[in-house]
Amino acid sequence: MNAELRPGREDDLWQLLGIYNHHVRHGYATFDESEATLSDRRAWFAAYSKTGPHRLLVAADGDRVVGYATSSSYRPHPAFKHTVETSIYLAPDATGQGLGGRLYDALLAALAGTTAERVVAAVALPNDASVALHLSRGFSIVGTFTDYAVKNGRHISSTWFERPVLP
Repeated sequence: MNAELRPGREDDLWQLLGIYNHHVRHGYATFDESEATLSDRRAWFAAYSKTGPHRLLVAADGDRVVGYATSSSYRPHPAFKHTVETSIYLAPDATGQGLGGRLYDALLAALAGTTAERVVAAVALPNDASVALHLSRGFSIVGTFTDYAVKNGRHISSTWFERPVLP
């Protein structure tokens, strides 16, 4: 897929909302059980910038947003100000085409010029493709929380990953 990678814009919000809510309804990449609203996404969008460590990159195929990657605050405590948590969400028909890797590469490159020093990510299991993606981008496995969350009556485990921003 020849999607253009660029910073997210406010006019992307409807499409970003659609991608996210698909994962709320049909997957375990998010532990949210209720769909987000446009108001929720506006507040979420406000946390990102084009220059700092908290970024939102989108993959656009023409006018259609087919995926996005974020780097967000890991925890609100000042001690974690140099650590970001990353997430990638793709439209269901955009998976398996290398788009997640392209988004991650662009996000990690953007973080290199910021105050971010460490990147962490969680992958809800099972998700062999996401585990492989993180390992291929230089992440190390920190450990797995076993059955620590419940969504739609299903216990979920997550493997956590970390890497320095600059390898």
